[in-house]
Amino acid sequence: MTTVAEIAEIMESRFPPALAEDWDVNGLSVGDPDAEVSRVLFAVDPTLAVVDEAIEVGAQLLVTHHPLMLRGVTGVATTSTKGAAVHRLISHGIALYNAHTNADAAAGGVCDALAEALGISAPMPLLPAADDAAQGTGRIGMLPGPTTLAEFAQHVAEVLPATHHGVRVAGDPDGLVTTVAVVGGSGDAFLEAVRRSGADAYVTADLRHHPASDARELAALGDGRPFLIDVSHYASEWAWLTAAAEHVADAAGVDAVVSTLNTDPWTARYGA
Repeated sequence: MTTVAEIAEIMESRFPPALAEDWDVNGLSVGDPDAEVSRVLFAVDPTLAVVDEAIEVGAQLLVTHHPLMLRGVTGVATTSTKGAAVHRLISHGIALYNAHTNADAAAGGVCDALAEALGISAPMPLLPAADDAAQGTGRIGMLPGPTTLAEFAQHVAEVLPATHHGVRVAGDPDGLVTTVAVVGGSGDAFLEAVRRSGADAYVTADLRHHPASDARELAALGDGRPFLIDVSHYASEWAWLTAAAEHVADAAGVDAVVSTLNTDPWTARYGA
């Protein structure tokens, strides 16, 4: 029987912890490394609903992208959301493991999965790691052929999970798009790197008003590129779950299930 520790080792071989940002938290946060595992649930967020899903599907291990306790936690009483999650997991014999920014940067990780979902061929890191050009922040590559921004944005909406956030666009709808940069999760810190890359369009999440406005003002001084396509944080990272689950299932011989829950926090949208 496979153990929690063995699955953690499989994950860390594929998504090396050394690739994680200094501020990040990764690895096993709840559970016994020696506990036996026959079923694993993969999800983006360790929300209470996802914990309940792990219980319902009979998982002994929950693997998420985001950590449960990224910032300091001084208690795990059931009156807090973190504490309630920890208690539910322990009481049902479920361990919790996460791979966050290491999975973002790794080859075959979050950014590669997003690029593949969008149909980007031969993606390379937008900002390669110093010691390995195949790994690093973001990805950039070519579409199969030129398309308009409007057509590409519609494609993005069709291939990523639907959320009430939707797909927001900044740029000329008729502008041609051939080269695309992507960053899974919050990506406005990389707007300058995208501009320098020469990408026609940039797909990411959580673009804030001022960075996006500044990027579009700068683009207006040139040919209007890069165009911006802003999706929900959850949707930009969801595609990785299937790839990670398949890898663990093949390597560990366990049943790997991908969560069906949409953990984007927004539940409705009104107006245009």
